[in-house]
Amino acid sequence: MGSKPSEGVSEGLPPGRYGRSRTADEAADRKLKIVGSVLGVVLLGVVGWFGYDYINGTKVSGEVIKFDIVSAGTVKAHLEVRKDADAKGYCTLRSQAESGAEVGRADFRFDQRADRVDKVVTLRTTSKATSVELLGCHSD
Repeated sequence: MGSKPSEGVSEGLPPGRYGRSRTADEAADRKLKIVGSVLGVVLLGVVGWFGYDYINGTKVSGEVIKFDIVSAGTVKAHLEVRKDADAKGYCTLRSQAESGAEVGRADFRFDQRADRVDKVVTLRTTSKATSVELLGCHSD
């Protein structure tokens, strides 16, 4: 008895041993998923960058070091402003009477090319003031 080749048996790779082959649609779907993922990551990065830039943008901050009531219509305030050297902006001060009523408010600009500015400013009031308050500083 010799060995005869069996009829009907193919000599190819065993089915299922090496996984199934991808169809053209499956390959296209995979490429679209990869491209979509890459574009999504890029978009997320851009949105994150703009958000960071908006939140951490140019800042101007200030502090009233001291104030002096010169007269019933004038208050002098020593204002210290910290900012980026090339930033321009303004700070808003208000003054109140003993009753708590606002008697003066003004914006003071700071366009100097320095990162720290000390300045004595004069705030005009409608009646005698008892306090000076920094409402805030803003960049242009």
